[in-house]
Amino acid sequence: MSDAKLTDHDFTQEEEPFHLFAQWLDDASASEINDPNAVAVATVDEEGLPDVRMVLLKGFDERGFTFYTNFESAKGREILGSMKAAMCFHWKSLRRQVRVRGPVEIVSDAEADEYYASRPRGSRIGAWASKQSRPLESRFALEKAVAEYTARHAVGSIPRPSHWSGFRILPKTIEFWHDRPFRLHDRVVFSRQPDGTGWQTTRLYP
Repeated sequence: MSDAKLTDHDFTQEEEPFHLFAQWLDDASASEINDPNAVAVATVDEEGLPDVRMVLLKGFDERGFTFYTNFESAKGREILGSMKAAMCFHWKSLRRQVRVRGPVEIVSDAEADEYYASRPRGSRIGAWASKQSRPLESRFALEKAVAEYTARHAVGSIPRPSHWSGFRILPKTIEFWHDRPFRLHDRVVFSRQPDGTGWQTTRLYP
């Protein structure tokens, strides 16, 4: 696990942010107690009221950051309404934070199918049984729905529900934050160039 402080040299050597993010996520995987890929995802509703919740990052590459959800959930509806979102990783053991902001795209059916098929069978059943974010009259009602879908898909593969897929945040900015003594933290923002061909870095006051 790396515990090196960030320096100007570190950032001038980085031409794009994803390599640095991969290093930080590797460090978090070695130091966090659980779920180093946990991330807060922020959205707004139709009235512009912010909303935020934790999800698990399921992939990233030079395109952006991917997670999966029920599109009929609150976050699903809010993202589909604006096609914009933000996320924040915070790794307490490393005193590091990464913030991401940008437009959102829906992953391809092939990507969604591949990830859905990799989930535990119970989680695939849950994607059918849970009317995510909507009122639940009792725990028994949920358990009954799980039992019904378990019986329905007792053998063979479980198809992916049409309302369950993935979102990819296409970052316009990615900010890296590292704790320093006396609150004189390191903050560096990678901003995507308007033509999409590269990144510009800017150091911020803490």
